[in-house]
Amino acid sequence: MSVKMDGPALEGFLQEAFPQVAEDFRIEEVAAEQMRVRLVITEKHLRPGGTVSGPSMFALADVALYLMVLARLGPVALAVTTNCNIDFMRKPAAGKDLIGEARLLKLGRSLAVGDVLIRSEGSKAVVARASLTYSIPPSS
Repeated sequence: MSVKMDGPALEGFLQEAFPQVAEDFRIEEVAAEQMRVRLVITEKHLRPGGTVSGPSMFALADVALYLMVLARLGPVALAVTTNCNIDFMRKPAAGKDLIGEARLLKLGRSLAVGDVLIRSEGSKAVVARASLTYSIPPSS
């Protein structure tokens, strides 16, 4: 299946619908089954000890899969997260952006299921893994 929204369209939608988070994310790749999203790390994403906070990693996973769903469906602002399980596996590298690789596992009429692997920029080691489910509103 093809994508209905490319990177610039998704970034524009995010800026319009969620300007409060749009500045933190950059879409690096959009394909029918996967997407790569960068979380631009700033001081606000850090916790004591200089590492990226868990809530920031959750936000990357959530936004990456949300955008993956939108890439396939088009601009459906009311798709919402209904479940997320996240495993924090190692400390992210200090001073590096995080890259989320989202993969859509199932896209149905009412639910979308996918996973996101999060790595520090330039590293192959996974720092977190998330499994998410989204509820898709009925077509009107």
